[in-house]
Amino acid sequence: MILCALVLMVATTVAVAMGVQPAAGNCNGVFFSLQGNLLDSGPLSAAVNVMCLLATGGIMLALNKVLSYVRSVTHLMASAFFLLQLAHPSGLVALNAGTLLGLLTTMATLPLFASYQDRHSQRSIFLIFAMIATASMFHYGSLALLPAFLLSFRNMGVLNLKGLLAMLFGLITPFWIVLGLGLAAPADLRGPHMLGIWTVVGHPVTPQLVLVVAATVLGIVLTIKNLMTIMNYRMQTRVYNAFFVLVLIMAVVALCIDYGNAAVYLPLLGLMVAIQVAHAHTLGKSPLRYVSLLLLIVGCIAFYTIQLL
Repeated sequence: MILCALVLMVATTVAVAMGVQPAAGNCNGVFFSLQGNLLDSGPLSAAVNVMCLLATGGIMLALNKVLSYVRSVTHLMASAFFLLQLAHPSGLVALNAGTLLGLLTTMATLPLFASYQDRHSQRSIFLIFAMIATASMFHYGSLALLPAFLLSFRNMGVLNLKGLLAMLFGLITPFWIVLGLGLAAPADLRGPHMLGIWTVVGHPVTPQLVLVVAATVLGIVLTIKNLMTIMNYRMQTRVYNAFFVLVLIMAVVALCIDYGNAAVYLPLLGLMVAIQVAHAHTLGKSPLRYVSLLLLIVGCIAFYTIQLL
């Protein structure tokens, strides 16, 4: 894991030095716009971005040590996540909405999992949906998390009337504050401008498209394989892992209907695929699992090299 983190930092430095440009896309939110990046492209923006990626992997490891959604103690999910980010160098050179979406998901996972069968978890529900609503004001990509968290709170057994009210107030409060303080006006409201993946049909195949397809296929195949075993776990662990499956599905759906912003959803997809890689490795018994890891490493380095050149 430490080696993969160091490789990610070195790869980011090389990408910045070689002038790799941040991924383009429509960065509008409900009221505001990120205009591509939160910080101007450069060493500072890249450094903050890679620190956020490292923090995302670290948070997921810390959560697993406490909640054991991957039954064996492993650092592989962080390693795989760092490698998958390596495969998309244009997402490394500046702080961007995709990195923050992945970080937001990991930060919201702890209060979600801590609410399991807790009928007094309205604060957690309010907090998570307020975070998503706030993020959506800057980039509407965060709205892809809404169905996953809504269904997951239902699976946690806490979405009663009070929970629904907490969710509603969590979604309303950030907009109420922004409008009340005059930071935005109803006239500033804007809808998403989406370009589906079908718009690239007939165009030359790009490394980004290959990466999206490869990561999606890998995630789906591993999820199906892992679920055969996870379904035998205790209910609480099954509910935890159902959340990751829901987020994976929503990331794939978002990539399909909003491919123009693929760079925003790729870190989230990579995070969910990394969790399934950790499951597959710890559940597997065959020595071939090490060959699979080597193929993952080689594949990610190849994607990085191709896009860098």
